Amino acid sequence: MTNAFQFHSASEASAVIGPQDIWAKRIEDAFSVTMHLRGDSVDFTGDEAAKSMALSVLKAAVQLYKQGEEINDGLMDRLIEEAKEGALEDLFHAMDSAVTMNYRGLPIRCKTFGQQNYVKMLQEKTVTICIGPAGTGKTYLAVAQAAQELKDGTIERIIMSRPAIEAGEERLGFLPGDLAQKVDPYLRPLYDALNDVFGPERSEKMREIGQVEVAPLAYMRGRTLNRARIIIDEGQNASLSTLKMALTRLGEDSRMVLTGDVTQIDLPRVSDSGLEKAAEILKTVDGVGIMHLTNRDVVRNKIVKDIVKAFEKNEAQRAAAEAARHSREAARYEKRKS
Repeated sequence: MTNAFQFHSASEASAVIGPQDIWAKRIEDAFSVTMHLRGDSVDFTGDEAAKSMALSVLKAAVQLYKQGEEINDGLMDRLIEEAKEGALEDLFHAMDSAVTMNYRGLPIRCKTFGQQNYVKMLQEKTVTICIGPAGTGKTYLAVAQAAQELKDGTIERIIMSRPAIEAGEERLGFLPGDLAQKVDPYLRPLYDALNDVFGPERSEKMREIGQVEVAPLAYMRGRTLNRARIIIDEGQNASLSTLKMALTRLGEDSRMVLTGDVTQIDLPRVSDSGLEKAAEILKTVDGVGIMHLTNRDVVRNKIVKDIVKAFEKNEAQRAAAEAARHSREAARYEKRKS
């Protein structure tokens, strides 16, 4: 194979190589190769397999740059990781088409293969339950898909909700202000997603005319929601009975997505969380899709992925220690019996 690559322009080379050759150095460090930059061309020295992966990352970065993607830390890290896993083709397939366009006219794309499967499930299933760690795009992609459905005319409104468990949904009346002011701190992440997709001005106008509704989960009771995309965020902080109430709000031509991170349960007792229980109960129901995203789907700052991994490792160590403790206690009990 050839170990050289020719950029089509100086601007392309500059964007992909990065300021002070930052992305070139990242590729060199990741694969233990050396990149030789000569004008608009690059060649590599090093192990053949490593050179092949490094070249594939460079080509992928160029292709994504041509598609309008910004080359940054997160994207370069994903390209390197997927190249090492032999999954660059899956990543390209995931980023091939836009979910929708944001208010700036820029495409909102899936960033991982897991995210692509999630969006496909949103498009095909009446109810989607998505469980995954922070930064995997659970809520953001649900809003993006809802935006496209609104543009296509398949729905008439977007309804977004989440539990307001920090103050207790039954005690919201004690907070100052009207309803919007009472629940605003709990619903702010949903507003952020709406603003990023629709823009602040249009997002506010859509809420004024009822095209978008944002409300605490407790206020869903007794309603029938027709021709809507319902997004229930932070589902891990709702009980099974509350999630059942939300799910049974579905009316004609409506779809719902429940999202949550079961490692961030804020309820007094972890066992009160109903998200995983609902997923288990509904997994065989036709029209319901269950999606599990992982730390490989984290697309925020790289450190978020490292934080998720660290907590997962700690949880595994704690579980192993607890299992060992039970084993020792059982052994002592059997010894006393004998």
